[in-house]
Amino acid sequence: MTAPLTPPPPPHERSSHQGWEGPPPVGADASADAVGSAYGQDGPGMKTEVREAAVVTVAVALCGLLLGVLWWWLAPRVPLVGDVVDKNWVVYLKETEGEQAVGVDGTFTLLALAFGLVSAVVVFLLRRRGGVPLVVALGVGGLLGSLLAWRVGVWLGPAQDVIAHAKSVGKGVTFSAPLKLGAKGALLAWSLSALIVHLGLTALFGPRDPDPYEHASYGQDGPYGGQSGPYEGSSAA
Repeated sequence: MTAPLTPPPPPHERSSHQGWEGPPPVGADASADAVGSAYGQDGPGMKTEVREAAVVTVAVALCGLLLGVLWWWLAPRVPLVGDVVDKNWVVYLKETEGEQAVGVDGTFTLLALAFGLVSAVVVFLLRRRGGVPLVVALGVGGLLGSLLAWRVGVWLGPAQDVIAHAKSVGKGVTFSAPLKLGAKGALLAWSLSALIVHLGLTALFGPRDPDPYEHASYGQDGPYGGQSGPYEGSSAA
């Protein structure tokens, strides 16, 4: 009486020391190539991004010239009056309860917010993919533009020496105070506005990263083209 024969191992079966590896999923190579090509076109190199960021920084900063002119033109004037007390000239506010000084700071802040919005929109339309260097350029350029606008507005405004100005116009004559930015925090309005608007535009309309599994092809019953198991074969009788 002979012993029953041991059935042969199933196809593709490996020893206990090695894990079984089935055939690769259908379309895996095509998916990897598609994803790789998509990521390969993700954007220009770092050197190109840095160059673009430098151009954006300079362009945004130069717009501060226009902001300074608009601030000087639109900001309310603070009226002052000169007088002589004990043979000494003194200068005081003509309207002690006036809000012109607050209006000067408010005008600068509103203009800076508008410039930040416009610069963010223009940069996004020209460079939709964004990037860290571009965001940094917007922030730095907005700050430099605000500083430039502040100095330009002060330079275009009335004379800084109020005593000399009062002497030149005469005693009791109303003249405008120098253009002054009391709230220095307004210098950050341009940068904050640009960064917030650019972030929102990128989140809503910016390009999306490709899905690495989008092009993978699978069968209806499993990843092996319709096979119900990892290997074929009928059960032993």
